Amino acid sequence: MSDQHGKQIKNDSVYEALIEQGNSKEKSARIANAQANPDMHPAKKGGKAQPYENWTKAELYKRAQTLTIDGRSKMNKQELIDVLRSH
Repeated sequence: MSDQHGKQIKNDSVYEALIEQGNSKEKSARIANAQANPDMHPAKKGGKAQPYENWTKAELYKRAQTLTIDGRSKMNKQELIDVLRSH
């Protein structure tokens, strides 16, 4: 384990990779530390929702509305999927 980022970061390589992907320092630290903890399994959590492709346009619109995404009323289904994935 490297101490490049201080003792609070438990997995420097994961942390750096997440930063390079555009994640915030806080989010990167949480994920890197969770992956370094043998009692946590962050990769196994989640994934229970259907893929956006299986959602109706109305469902996608409602989700975009909840996230206050601008321009959602003019978007088609694929545009809604793209913006939701990037949000």
